[in-house]
Amino acid sequence: MDSQIELSVIILAFRSYDKLAASARAVFASRTNYKYEVIVVDNGSADGTAERFVEEFGANQYPNLKLIRNQNEGFAKGNNLGIINSSGKYVLLLNPDTSVQPDTIQLCMDYIIANKYIGALGCKLIKSNGKLDPACRRSCPNPANSLYRFLLLPKFFPNSKRISSYNMTYAPEDEILDVDSLSGAFMLMPRTLLNKVGLLDESYFMYGEDIDLCYKIKQAGYRVVYFPKTSTYHYKGQSSKKAPYSMLYYFHESMWIFYKKHYAKKYPVIMNRLVYSGIWLRFAALVLGNALRKEKFVSK
Repeated sequence: MDSQIELSVIILAFRSYDKLAASARAVFASRTNYKYEVIVVDNGSADGTAERFVEEFGANQYPNLKLIRNQNEGFAKGNNLGIINSSGKYVLLLNPDTSVQPDTIQLCMDYIIANKYIGALGCKLIKSNGKLDPACRRSCPNPANSLYRFLLLPKFFPNSKRISSYNMTYAPEDEILDVDSLSGAFMLMPRTLLNKVGLLDESYFMYGEDIDLCYKIKQAGYRVVYFPKTSTYHYKGQSSKKAPYSMLYYFHESMWIFYKKHYAKKYPVIMNRLVYSGIWLRFAALVLGNALRKEKFVSK
């Protein structure tokens, strides 16, 4: 392990060469004083993503870049493989469908180093339509806020702290906040913290593993912070749209895993059964809806 490397950027790719290449270029264009490495894990792409990446980003041109070829065993397992094979004192999980600003790495590293009790830091994520990606600052899901979302109430009461607590739409977008959860599309963490709480839970195939890790970080007494003094573009949903039904399943499976892991013991059996039924009824309703849609819906 290279003790001189201050930051390891982990990018997990799956059949997304154009987005991956753009994301990597943005990282290498960063204006930062921190010594960093980039670990790209290709999760079994069969479309030439890995081969094209090697062709453009050869080791001679980018000596601080490592490509790991892997089978597709899920988001959590692929990112964990990258973390295990990295050396930095800090770890940044970065989606291939993101593009950091030139100052993003510098500002985020400065802030997390200056505040030693931060266990995870996320910047402002902006979607392709110019709006905030609500997943970049969230509360943990619970029976109450999940019911409000199921009933679509946050759309009508976005400024209510109670009804819109999950996506925190009541809070100013440009204010630094302590939150429950960040998006795994951009999550910066100290390696010492990961050594203490553990890596991503590999029982999640896709979705939910970022919320689960943030939950563990807060349980260990560390802060999870939304830091909007810099931003990253997040062109989300590109991979999900290629397999909407599978992604819908994984999304709802992750809800089931999270609830069963962290909440089931706190509630009576009847409540648990209602929650599980609600999760899979929502899944069934969305699958049915997608059968009637031209543009397929993917949970977000």
